[in-house]
Amino acid sequence: MTMSCRVCVTGAAGYIAAWLVRKLLQRGCVVHATLRSLLDEEKTGLLTALPGAAERLKLFEADVYDAATFEPAIQGCEFVFLVATPLIHDNTSTKYKSVTEAIVDAHRLILQQCQRSKTVRRIIHTASVTAASPLQENGHGYKDLINESCWSPLNLHHDYNNVHLNAYVASKSLSEKELLRHNESEGGRAFEVVTLVCGLVGGDTLHPVLSSKLSSVTMVVAALTGNEIHHNALCFMQALLGSVPLVHIEDACEAHLFCMDQPSMAGRFLCAAGYPTVQDYEARFAAKYPEHKILLKEVAGEGVRVPGDSSKLVKLGFRFKYSVEETLDCSVECAKRMGELRWC
Repeated sequence: MTMSCRVCVTGAAGYIAAWLVRKLLQRGCVVHATLRSLLDEEKTGLLTALPGAAERLKLFEADVYDAATFEPAIQGCEFVFLVATPLIHDNTSTKYKSVTEAIVDAHRLILQQCQRSKTVRRIIHTASVTAASPLQENGHGYKDLINESCWSPLNLHHDYNNVHLNAYVASKSLSEKELLRHNESEGGRAFEVVTLVCGLVGGDTLHPVLSSKLSSVTMVVAALTGNEIHHNALCFMQALLGSVPLVHIEDACEAHLFCMDQPSMAGRFLCAAGYPTVQDYEARFAAKYPEHKILLKEVAGEGVRVPGDSSKLVKLGFRFKYSVEETLDCSVECAKRMGELRWC
């Protein structure tokens, strides 16, 4: 087990990243946490309030649109967690035409920074299952299984897609490929790259409110909140993947730590406790919470179910603590606590 090391976490106030920072601090790690702006008191306050932050948390300002700013945060670190991905393009940028272009270039530069650091042993990237679609290249039908060999076909029309969701899939797909190419470098590698391909992450949050913007917990419970934007994104995943892979935030972050703890680890690993459908989400809510009305019900894609395979990670020794049903239940309880289901 890797304890008391120095690590970098990018986008550290994000949903997954903040939970990961807390766990790293609990381990005794020194955490270099990057934020786009240190003037954002809501984000800095979330992190500096974590136990151990006063002694072991160092905040750095860094932005994917100016990737050189990540280098000071990476210096001296053994592990670099590339976690957050912007959803929206910064239209003030004169250097990049799209958020995808910015992220891919940032990851390319971060690889170089890790090489120069002489200390980085491993990059662990929070990849997305939306980059692992089992759709056939022509968009008609699915392969039999979601596994690490699957890559989402780009520039295909999917049900429920929009410009932002398409850009997200392209960003996650192309940036992950850029990182994995490092493992193929000839002449030896100074460090390894792991991409952890996470399903939709639910369960709980450290944030004081659920974001009004698109977030994974709000997607999980969209059938109960009636939020059509979030429900649309959930149905988009179903159309893209043939299921909506799910993982609890605690398991997702434990998987990141597991990837850090291995003596040697490189490559792509699926991380989901199960591969339910949108209809499975709704059925669980109806059975477990009959007092709550299903406000949005999805009928498109009924009968389609593409299973997935997270055994590559499990065979290394990782174990999921939370089942799909437990993750759905925790997500509902989180939404209740945040007042998202206040009318029920």
